[in-house]
Amino acid sequence: MSGGRAWQGNVKARLYERVRERGYDSLTAFAEARPTVPLHLLAEELGRDDVAGVQVLSGLLAEAERRKQVTRFVRDVFTRLWSESVPDGWPTVMDDDNRFKVAEALGSWIAYTPETHKNRARKVSDALLATPPPPGWVPRGPDDELLLTLLPDEEV
Repeated sequence: MSGGRAWQGNVKARLYERVRERGYDSLTAFAEARPTVPLHLLAEELGRDDVAGVQVLSGLLAEAERRKQVTRFVRDVFTRLWSESVPDGWPTVMDDDNRFKVAEALGSWIAYTPETHKNRARKVSDALLATPPPPGWVPRGPDDELLLTLLPDEEV
């Protein structure tokens, strides 16, 4: 992104115009077609110089709130952050490098989680660390079986 152009003009209108240009009726539909793509790469796809990842995140959250699917949104963000930080899946060996990758993914996820779901996200994080998934586990989307078990669709 160059020169802060992402914050000029009507951000929301630009975002939805770009989504419609790509044949989608919502930002969620655009993102769901790319379930493991990190937020900043979704933003680049929509506009390298004038769309920011945080704008995509905010738009996805707004749509999830309207649909009453915030928990699914939280799982979706987990998937995207995990794919970015731990692309090879849950580590076989938890050495310093892998511990950092896992901590980065979990910490970023909790930071991006809405306040209404932060406590649940912390519990999921604790559960993953206490009872790790199989080596190589990578969620492929918000409907991943393990994520659904740890963070079921109940709105708070």
